[in-house]
Amino acid sequence: MLSTQSAETVRATLPAVGSAIGEITPLFYEKMFAAHPELLRDLFNRGNQSNGSQRQALAGSIATFATYLVEHPDERPDAMLERIAHKHASLGVRADQYPIVREHLFAAIAEVLGEAVTEEVAAAWDEVYWLMANALIALEKRLYEEAGTPDGDVWREYRVTGRFQETDDVATFVVQPMDGGPLPASRPGQYVSVQVELPDGAHQIRQYSLSGQPDGGLQFSVKRVTGDAAGSPAGEVSNHLHDHVHGGEVLRLSAPFGDVVLDEGDRPLLFASAGIGCTPMIGMLSRLAADGATRRIVSVHADRSPSTHAFRAELRQLTGKLADATAEVWYEQTGAAGADDEGAGGPVTVHEGRIDLSRIEVPAGVVAYLCGPVPFMKAARGQLLAAGVPAADIHYEVFGPDLGL
Repeated sequence: MLSTQSAETVRATLPAVGSAIGEITPLFYEKMFAAHPELLRDLFNRGNQSNGSQRQALAGSIATFATYLVEHPDERPDAMLERIAHKHASLGVRADQYPIVREHLFAAIAEVLGEAVTEEVAAAWDEVYWLMANALIALEKRLYEEAGTPDGDVWREYRVTGRFQETDDVATFVVQPMDGGPLPASRPGQYVSVQVELPDGAHQIRQYSLSGQPDGGLQFSVKRVTGDAAGSPAGEVSNHLHDHVHGGEVLRLSAPFGDVVLDEGDRPLLFASAGIGCTPMIGMLSRLAADGATRRIVSVHADRSPSTHAFRAELRQLTGKLADATAEVWYEQTGAAGADDEGAGGPVTVHEGRIDLSRIEVPAGVVAYLCGPVPFMKAARGQLLAAGVPAADIHYEVFGPDLGL
C-alpha cells in the first residue's frame, strides 16, 4: 500500500511523469546498457530494443501500476504483476538486478524532469518502484520454487531430437534433457525460453509456446521472423534456429512458465488464434484430447491460406478426437475455402475472408483464450464482449512485450 503522503505526490506528478515517459524510458535503457552491456547482449531482446516495443511495455507497466496505487489504494494489479513475473522467471531475472534498474531509471527521470524532481517527488516514486519491484520479486521467488529452481537458475541443456517443417516459415523442434532426468512440469498454454549463441557471441533469449506433448521430450514451434519495410528487424533467434538447428544440436531451455493456462474445470472453451498464435491452442487441444475431455470446445483460427496454416492437419485430427468439439477456420486468400478439400465439412468448417466471431455460436459460460497479433486480439476480444462474454473470462497470450489490449 502506498503511504498517504506519497499517494498525494504521485497523483500530483503522474501527469508530468506520464507525459515524459517516452523520453525517460529510452534514456533509462541507454544509461543501463552503457553501464551493463551484458544485459543487452545476454538478457534483453535486442530486436524489441531496436523497434521500441520493450520501452513502451516498461512505460505502460510503470504508469499502470502507479495509477492503480492511487486509484485503488487497498488493491494491486495482480494480473499484470503475474504476467510480468512469469516473463521474468522464464529469463532467470534475479532480485539483485532490481537495484540496477532502479538506479538508472531514477537517473533518467531526474535528467528529463530536472528541478521538478524534488526530494519529496523522488521519495514518492521510489516508494512506487519498490512496491512494484518487491511484489515481482516475491512472485518470481514463488515461481522459481514451484519450478524446482529456488536459486533462479532456470536453465537446462536439451538435445534436439527432432525437427518438423510445419509450413515454409514455421518449424517444430522436439528436445530431450541432456542429463537424462525427468521433464519439468508444465501446463497447457505455457512457454519456454530458448537461449542461443549468435555469431557475435551474444546469448539471446526468446520465448516459444509449447505446442504438443511428445513422449520423453518438450516440443516448441518457431516462426521465422523476416523483418519488414516498416523497420521491424529480422528475428535473430528465429532465423538462427531455422537456419542452423536441424537435429543433434544442444540448446539451453528454461523451465516452462506462463500465466495463460488451460482451465481445468468443465466449462465450455473457445480458442481464437491467428497465424503462429495457434501454437498454445494446439498445446491445449493436445492435452484435452489426451485426457478424453467431453466439455464443449470451439476452435477458431485465421490465416492467410491453407499453406501458411501451421498445425492445420493436427487441428482437424484433434477436433475429431474430442467428443464435443468443432473448429472454424478463416483464410484470407481468394479461393482458399474452395481449394481446401481437407478442411471442408465435418468438425472443421472453412470460411473465406477475415475472421468474424459474431458468425459463430459462443457457448454460454465459455472461457475464451486468444493468441495472435495484437490487432486481431483486440477485434476478437471486442466481438466476444459484444457476445456477452465477461472480460474476466477472456484470456490472452502476447508474443513479445505486452502492450495491452
